[in-house]
Amino acid sequence: MNKILTVIVVFLLPLISCSDDSSNNNHLNNNNNLNNTNNLNNTNNLNNLNNLNNESDFETIIEVGPGKEYADPCEVPWEALQPSTLVKIYYRQTPYRCKFVLNTAALENSPLVVRGVADSSGHLPHISGEDAQTPQNLDYWNENRSVIKIGGVSHSDDFPAWIIIENLIISGAHPDNSFTDDSGNNNNYSDNAASIHVEEGSNIIVRGCELYGSGNGLFAGDLTSNLLIQKNYIHSNGIVDSWYEHNSYTESFGIIFEFNHYGPLCSGCLGNNLKDRSAGTIIRYNWIEAGNRTLDLVDSGNSDFIDSSSYNQTFVYGNILIKHDVEENGQVLHYGGDSGNSDNYRKGLLWFYNNTVISYRSGNTTLLGLSTQGENANAFNNIVHNVVGGEYLAVSSGEGTISLHHNYLSSNWREVHGTLNGEIFAEENISGVDPGFLDYENMDFHLNEQSPVRDKACDLPSELLPDHLLNYEYVPHQIYQQRDFPNHSDLGAFEGK
Repeated sequence: MNKILTVIVVFLLPLISCSDDSSNNNHLNNNNNLNNTNNLNNTNNLNNLNNLNNESDFETIIEVGPGKEYADPCEVPWEALQPSTLVKIYYRQTPYRCKFVLNTAALENSPLVVRGVADSSGHLPHISGEDAQTPQNLDYWNENRSVIKIGGVSHSDDFPAWIIIENLIISGAHPDNSFTDDSGNNNNYSDNAASIHVEEGSNIIVRGCELYGSGNGLFAGDLTSNLLIQKNYIHSNGIVDSWYEHNSYTESFGIIFEFNHYGPLCSGCLGNNLKDRSAGTIIRYNWIEAGNRTLDLVDSGNSDFIDSSSYNQTFVYGNILIKHDVEENGQVLHYGGDSGNSDNYRKGLLWFYNNTVISYRSGNTTLLGLSTQGENANAFNNIVHNVVGGEYLAVSSGEGTISLHHNYLSSNWREVHGTLNGEIFAEENISGVDPGFLDYENMDFHLNEQSPVRDKACDLPSELLPDHLLNYEYVPHQIYQQRDFPNHSDLGAFEGK
């Protein structure tokens, strides 16, 4: 992801309140033109496609699998697919070994859908990049970057749009594996190859898939917009001893991650779990565990992204974030930038609320690593529980401004493990040794009836209404249910039972 020098001017000062009283919040919004993300893109509109299950909605249906029209995905005319096409890939016992590209310029009411069809036991079809073959009718670059790619072809001038990939297991885009390219030559994947690579495209959904065993599980570049990453299981990706490959690595103009299960990276892999450089980032209702950093939300290299007001607000809410006792880096969330060009850093406001954060680390844990004094966070209604004790828990890495209020934090928590150069405005937080989880040993982080954090949440600020309400909560795994709204009042990602 390339870096482009752009200078932006931003803001911010003291305590950010949960209150709807505008006198408490004006210092956040003056002179910043922080428009709501949904005014800038149509990402939330992608959810309108969730109910597109009736086959009569499609003009063309293609079936792939044993006894079907096409026995293998490599037989499908991917280069000629039109809008309003449903490609159904049926489960078989052995993986399909085919890699391909999608480039159809579909429409909202007539998308291109590539859908896995499970067997009677719920097993999803598996597409493996190991020893895979590219159909010779396809002509596209960066073949060594993916098993399934969206956009970037030589055989068409179309710009891909309204494409859905769902209910597939996709693996094996790893430098240890080889494939046969569209010219019949043998090649190996690059380190940064991905199970799914969205090189360019708009209004793209990746849903209900399992992505594992690749350099990156999911990769999306800055020629993409309006991505919805939903209900996936992404795990065991990365390169041993490398910091540069991650379970997902994205840079899009408008992106939502919701209802996903992010498991640990592969053993010995040093990358982050969810790494993102997007404008208009929304991360909500996910279960994300392990990784060098659990969330790494850093700077874009695209000047259009950096100049957008959506770049200056990031939303992280309703998630379960878990640090295992294996990571080198103790930060749960890093926000700002990592390019070294601090002029391009996010320098805006991170909204971090109603998350349940658990650290099993025997060493130090840091909740929020803000990159510079220009980064700011409003953290409220969270549960932050450090298993070995609050003296090993710090809120800040030392930079930026954090408003910390109406949270539960382990007793004896610290502002910072080192030197505090920024500011922390803390009030109305609760400390304790036990937040009162329903079944901690089995990782059920709902609240029991005696929990001290029940009925302790503050109301959401008006800036978050109506687009960032707590409408749902995560159900392990890759499922969700309605949260008790508008009567919710408990801290953390779950309303008490």
